[in-house]
Amino acid sequence: MREKKDEKQSVVLPIYESHPPSWLPKIHGSADLGYAGFHPPRPGQDEDVLSGKNVKDGFILGQPVSVETFSAQAMINEKLHSAETLAKLEQLMNEVFIRRADRIPVIPPSSFRMPTRVTLNDAKRQVWFADLANPDVPLHKLGKSVPHGAKGHDLLDLLHLNSVAISRAVWFLRVFGANETAGLRNKPSSYVPTQYSIDWANVVTGYMKKQLLEIALPSAPRPGLNIKQTFKGVLTDPDSRERWMSRFTYCLKLLRTFYAEDLVDHRTFLTWLVQQMISCNLAQAGFLTRLIDEYLDDITVSRALSRPLAEACLSKLLEIRTTSAYEFLRDTEELLKILLQRLCLALPDAFVSPRMWTTYSNLLESVMSEVAMRVTNDRCIEINTRDLRRRLHENLSDIARRNEAMLFRGPIAVVSARLGTAVTDVKLLNSISSDTDMATITYFHQDINNSLGFKEKLDLLLSWSVTSLQYGDHRPFAAATLIRAWRDRACDRASRRDVATPNEFLQDQLFDWLDTSEVAGDASNIRDVALLYGKLVKHEVFSYASYIQRLIARGETGLSYAESTGSRHRLFLSWVPLSNSTLSLANQRKVTLHGARARETPEDVTEREIRKEIRAVLPDLFEGISQSTWTSTRILLAQCKTLMTATRFEQVRTFRQWLLPVFKNFVSRTEVDRSVLFKSYLVAVELMAYAKCFHSVLDLTLCVLEHSSDPESMNALIGTFYRHAVIWTCMDVMPTIIKALDAAHQVWKIRGIQSRPLLALLMNFDNGRYLKKASRERIASDIAAFTLALQPIVERPDAVPEVLPEILLLAGDPDPNAPSILANGLWIKYRTSLDWAWKVWDNTVASLRQIPSMTHDMEARRACALRYGSFLWRVDQHLPNGLDGDVLQWFLGPGRSEVAALSADAWDVLNVVLLYLAVTGALKTTTILQGLVYPAWQLGATGVADQILIPEMYLCAANSLCFHLLLQDDGSGDTMPPTDLFEIQCIRTSRQAVYNEPHFPLLVASIPTLISLENNQEIPEALRNESTSLRCRLCQGSGFRQGAYRNLDIIREAFENSPFLMDLDSSSESLSKRAIAGLRMILCDSTDDTNIYDWPEVTCLLSPWKIAATTIQMQLQVKQLGRALSQESTSEAASANLDKLASMLFHHTKTSEEAYYVGEMARGADSAVAAKFINNGFKCMTELLPITLVDSEPLNADRLRRVGELLRVLVHVSQPFRDAPGTLPVVEPAVQDTFIEALHQKMKILESQIFNDDAPPQSSQDLILPCRLLQFILSFRTTWTPKLKEMCLHISTLLFRLALYCGGEDGLDINTYPILFDTLLILYDAEIPNDSKSVSFDLYRCYPKISATDLPAELPVEYHNQLATLLSQTPSDSVVTDLVSTHHDTQGNLVYGPVVTNRPWEWIENLGEPSVLDPKEEDRDREEKGRLKVKHLVKNSGSLSLDHFGARSTGDSVKSDPAMDVDPRTASSVRSFEDGFSENVFKRDWRETRLEWETEPSPETVFRLRGELDLDALLPSDSASVGQGLRTSPASSIISRGSTQGTASSLRHQSPSQTIHSKATNSAIEVIDVDNMPTSSTSTRKESTKRKAASGADSDDEIEIIEGPVTIRPPSSKKPKIDKPTAAKTRARKK
Repeated sequence: MREKKDEKQSVVLPIYESHPPSWLPKIHGSADLGYAGFHPPRPGQDEDVLSGKNVKDGFILGQPVSVETFSAQAMINEKLHSAETLAKLEQLMNEVFIRRADRIPVIPPSSFRMPTRVTLNDAKRQVWFADLANPDVPLHKLGKSVPHGAKGHDLLDLLHLNSVAISRAVWFLRVFGANETAGLRNKPSSYVPTQYSIDWANVVTGYMKKQLLEIALPSAPRPGLNIKQTFKGVLTDPDSRERWMSRFTYCLKLLRTFYAEDLVDHRTFLTWLVQQMISCNLAQAGFLTRLIDEYLDDITVSRALSRPLAEACLSKLLEIRTTSAYEFLRDTEELLKILLQRLCLALPDAFVSPRMWTTYSNLLESVMSEVAMRVTNDRCIEINTRDLRRRLHENLSDIARRNEAMLFRGPIAVVSARLGTAVTDVKLLNSISSDTDMATITYFHQDINNSLGFKEKLDLLLSWSVTSLQYGDHRPFAAATLIRAWRDRACDRASRRDVATPNEFLQDQLFDWLDTSEVAGDASNIRDVALLYGKLVKHEVFSYASYIQRLIARGETGLSYAESTGSRHRLFLSWVPLSNSTLSLANQRKVTLHGARARETPEDVTEREIRKEIRAVLPDLFEGISQSTWTSTRILLAQCKTLMTATRFEQVRTFRQWLLPVFKNFVSRTEVDRSVLFKSYLVAVELMAYAKCFHSVLDLTLCVLEHSSDPESMNALIGTFYRHAVIWTCMDVMPTIIKALDAAHQVWKIRGIQSRPLLALLMNFDNGRYLKKASRERIASDIAAFTLALQPIVERPDAVPEVLPEILLLAGDPDPNAPSILANGLWIKYRTSLDWAWKVWDNTVASLRQIPSMTHDMEARRACALRYGSFLWRVDQHLPNGLDGDVLQWFLGPGRSEVAALSADAWDVLNVVLLYLAVTGALKTTTILQGLVYPAWQLGATGVADQILIPEMYLCAANSLCFHLLLQDDGSGDTMPPTDLFEIQCIRTSRQAVYNEPHFPLLVASIPTLISLENNQEIPEALRNESTSLRCRLCQGSGFRQGAYRNLDIIREAFENSPFLMDLDSSSESLSKRAIAGLRMILCDSTDDTNIYDWPEVTCLLSPWKIAATTIQMQLQVKQLGRALSQESTSEAASANLDKLASMLFHHTKTSEEAYYVGEMARGADSAVAAKFINNGFKCMTELLPITLVDSEPLNADRLRRVGELLRVLVHVSQPFRDAPGTLPVVEPAVQDTFIEALHQKMKILESQIFNDDAPPQSSQDLILPCRLLQFILSFRTTWTPKLKEMCLHISTLLFRLALYCGGEDGLDINTYPILFDTLLILYDAEIPNDSKSVSFDLYRCYPKISATDLPAELPVEYHNQLATLLSQTPSDSVVTDLVSTHHDTQGNLVYGPVVTNRPWEWIENLGEPSVLDPKEEDRDREEKGRLKVKHLVKNSGSLSLDHFGARSTGDSVKSDPAMDVDPRTASSVRSFEDGFSENVFKRDWRETRLEWETEPSPETVFRLRGELDLDALLPSDSASVGQGLRTSPASSIISRGSTQGTASSLRHQSPSQTIHSKATNSAIEVIDVDNMPTSSTSTRKESTKRKAASGADSDDEIEIIEGPVTIRPPSSKKPKIDKPTAAKTRARKK
């Protein structure tokens, strides 16, 4: 051992020389300044001198330069405050940059050379393509030249057959395309770099189309041909399907790269894709939908592509749902739905197309309502799904609103709400009938604060109640009741709220109407005004005293009759009656009218005359001589002229204060003759009714009802109640009447008398509203008992023989009691039978037919007829439900033919019987009309030739019956009923039901029948004239008019749907005129049929009283003309009349109100008539549109307003056809051309005004009407003439300019812009026929030919994006997006030049350099580096020259990643000195702050760590594993810091030493982060370093951990099971 040691000591070691590392750069390139940071020791250096000072004080290096101890802070601060400092610094840096730039070598010129084409034989070409398909062959080897030969589809097939990788195939095709365009690049003027992309897009799409065409569908079998068909598609055979799928998939992969690198033109490809979707079959659609799904984002950029795509998807979706192969196309259906939803979300404007919306609106709504996303439990997905649904719903709502607006389908708003409300209120008031409950009518609004609205409604109500344009005596009573009900409710509300009552307000409004209303001031209406205000005074709604006092207070002149000039209020004061007036009020009225000195007034004289007249006509009341029965109301009224002409005040005072008390006293007498009372009652009621004193009528009738004891007087009272039922309803006295009737019924019941008419009246008036439930049940029980008594119920009813001879024998029995005896006998014998009344009537008619043959004396026949009438009346009394129902069944059954065969004499006898039964109430007037009269008119209207003689007698009898039942007001005076005033009143009572529901529609429906009868030339002229006269009188009757205005829809339906006015032939022109004249007679009192197509007066048209009636009249005219247009013989005349009517309609329509209701008049016509109206309307608007700049502004505004009103009319006319586009009227080509030309001119004028600096602010608003007009005319079926095509293109350009203006900052108009934009969409989507039928139809033909950069920058983002979708040059993402060429001018400023042109076929990717260079090439590179004094050479060898980017060398370099065996610290030092670009300051900070263990910890340390951290649970027991676990990687740990710090409780119970020790231990396991280490870790690190040094002396082995640390999981309750690490995870290497 010692020898070896001595041998080692004898060896002399060489002197160590320190050399800098090879990577360390010099401080200076030429001067010998050493190396940066390298200071090696040298012999004789000052540090080695052991002087006393050095030993004592240590070595102190002296300052070689005195400046090092000098502070230049003051000088620097002084210079910094100097104004020239920054300039000098800038100059300094500029000099540095200039000198550096001079030393930097320039970029060499481009050395790229395009691979050339060579012609190879087949073998070499095959070898070349094999090398191209081989990924091991580098492309730079193949890039010297490419083979020339195959092109187009063959070239793509060749690439597919050789299975060339997509990237290598794209490189080859790019080189191929670059060589194809090499010749064109020499002609810069005509060369377009992207043109070959268009050509190549056509090649690729053609290649794909050829493959898609191979997917064919079997043809449908032809019916009737027994030919066996076989079908074999490309996808049916597995081999062919595999080949096809492989080729199509390869093509799609190529397409993706082509599309991404702009090798195919995006617009060309996407246009082809959309067109294929339009024309493909369902099998091809399965592939195309997936292709569209991939490129949909780029399609949604342009509306020119999106809209036809949306329509194609909807069409395919509809086709899928109707095909038999639906179950095989579910995936395609779902994908189509997703495409539509994505389109709706990305570009809702694609669905704004009226034509598409009309066809697919329902389908689109169903698609958008379905959920395309699967519902999951993920909350984020649920929120996103909900947001998508909301956006879809909002977009669809907006789409629907815009499309419906452009289709003009929305509800037509009434321009004048006031007029519309008035028309509705008039209809409500006219609907009041006897069945109306006045308490349920809500006429006035509840809001009393709306004084203006209340005033308008009150004025309308008061005017309606007195105007002569409305019908019915009930109107003043209805108005008074409605006002009183409102007053009561308002007062009740005021009392609850403790506010002032509305009495004074109502008094003022009523006074104002009297003071200002034209209707009230009309002298012809004074009687109704007095009646109305008399009722208001009676109910204390209107104060008569306040009225007089107000007139006197304001100094009203002309109130007294002594003054020559009278006031309008003089009539009101003298006519309005007073009820319960005081003596002072009566004196005040007398003084105001007649003066203070008047002792006797003219009213007193008139009242005496009235009393004298009443005494004369009612002598029985005043113990005078009784006269014969009055036979006529006319004669009675002639005897009371003074009463009829007296004022309302005089009439009411006479009746209320004199006649009524006298009559009541007369009734209360016990010895009064009931026949005398009955006759006097009839006369008094007739006088009061004609004087419209219905309160007196009611009081008198109720008084007589209390004392009525015989059926005759009871029937008269019941007739009075029936006759004026609507009056009682409007007076709101029904409860009083029902109470009195119920009391009378109980009185009669106590007497043992049952009155069927009384019970029927009681139940009719009650109608389940007024009687108590117990009373109603009691009355129903009485009716049931009465019915059972008259017709007992037995198991076997008696059978009635068909022939009853005793009825025929009644004709020769002169006994007055014979009818009663016969009726009683038949009832007793056959009362249990259900049809005995029907057979009695049948035998009676048979007997009546025999009477003319028994006697020729007219009076004897009528006496016999009255005997039979009395018999039938008695039979009616024995029937629980009367005879009426059985007679009606007989008339509508076998009686129809029997009555048609009656002779004239038999008809005379039958008429007497029928009229008698109508008078007695056994038969209803409606039964006779429905059973006899209406069928006779229908028979005469049909005009059967072989029955012409029979209907003549039948028609005469029917006309006679109709006259007596509906028109006769005077008694006949002979044996023909009605004979006297009582029978006349009975007839009037019975006819009331004719004008009420449900019988009035039958009467109205018979009017067209009568018109047709009058036009039947086979009917004798005398009979036709008689029918005309009868119809005129019938239609002009007050009852008929009241029923007509109660429900005008009945009138319209009767004339529009009558079979006698349809199917008009050439001879029916007069019938059409008669029909229109007949309707005008009902509604307008006009009987002239010569000017039926004249324009109605404006007062009639706009009056709320007649506007609804005029609308019905005009609608009938239009429909009649439409029917005439369909007939060839009448079409010419009808066309002329229709043009005349339409022209007058449009030229007279000047207000909004007229436009609305004229539109309603023309609405409902057929398509031909609507087309006439629409074409005439466009002609009229064309005349108004050519407005020049020289026209005055008011004239322009008036013309535009009139055009707007005409548009409203045409919208009304066309709206019924919108739901069925096939029936939409066609606009004549000449009309549409002239109209659109006028619109174009108008728009150009408006454009010049808008762009004028002096334009008014509302100029852009004037564009709305022309746009709406353009939308309207394009919504019809259009014939596209060449002129129209050209004008639409010009208009679209103009509208786009206006949209840019109205959407921009200067002319922003949020109301006009949307209209302009939607109008543009209609023009772009218009069905302009293509000039050629080629497949390459340009979808962008109408869209603006500008780019997105040309849009104004100040456009709002929303408008900018919206308008950008309309551009034909849609932007697409490419390598040159947002790139422009720049240069510096002479001043050094950067100048932006043109946009960089995309050259996808010229920019071939760099193939890289060969891995092994030629030695000669290496020598040349080394020489070039030495000459340029640079470390690296920059080669400009790419296809895209570096000159385009202004590239220059900076002299810096970027180091590549170091090799695995290089020391990381050495690598970081190299990077710090030579690379300042590859990492930022944060990466460098992270790298430089990482620390490593120099040695492994000692066994003592490991043991201590085991005890403190329980490493047995964390680390394996193997010593190697321990060492391995303690070594850490510089990389970040996957364990968070929080997991190594321990819990708060554990830290709280540790001692400080334990805490420090724990932290040190943890830091040994965890990555050491100096930024986050606590301050106490310094000492801990020192101690651990010492320990590691000590342990290093004992062990020469060092274990290096290559992989990362073992993952340490947090401790749990159970001891985790640690798997032993595998040998592959760690490797130990001994140094």
